[in-house]
Amino acid sequence: MTFFDFNSAAEQANYDLIPKGTIARVRMTIKPGGYDDASQGWTGGFATCSQTTGSVYLNCEFVVLDGPFARRKMWSLIGLYSAKGAEWTNMGRTFIKAILNSARGINPSDNSPAAQNARRISGFADLEGIEFIGKVDWDKDQNGQDKCVIKSAITAEHKDYAAYVNGSAPSVSPAPGTPTVNAYAQATGRSPVPGRPSWAQ
Repeated sequence: MTFFDFNSAAEQANYDLIPKGTIARVRMTIKPGGYDDASQGWTGGFATCSQTTGSVYLNCEFVVLDGPFARRKMWSLIGLYSAKGAEWTNMGRTFIKAILNSARGINPSDNSPAAQNARRISGFADLEGIEFIGKVDWDKDQNGQDKCVIKSAITAEHKDYAAYVNGSAPSVSPAPGTPTVNAYAQATGRSPVPGRPSWAQ
């Protein structure tokens, strides 16, 4: 085989947009921006500060882990600070809370001490590599073109949460009244707090 025989080359990837509303298990990683603010507890260089607006955010990549869109990547910002007001910060905190609820199998209505502990992190490093169930949305890129983003997480009260955690397409909904706080454990057969991670201490 010579280089110029392209019959054995792989087929090109499909870059069509993932349909809006698609629900998928994703892994989040943070592109370090090198910005720290010790007064806020923002250390480790995870945050990014815009040179034009002064806004601070986490620059995040989300990789689909399974299903028909496995290995596809999306990019979104999680707001931390904006000089325009608290809305950017509040949206970011709401999203991170939903990510933690989704990743750790916590029902949003659960305010038990264990659930509250599960919504605490020691720093942005705890979010690096976190896996959760995300919902695909569309946004505009800098050129006005549609792009896929993750702006919300599917949490344990969702009727198909367990199926998504298990990496399978929803087929059978949980029976009415089925407790969902421990849906992650029910779906995977694993404790949602193996080895008592830092947030469970």
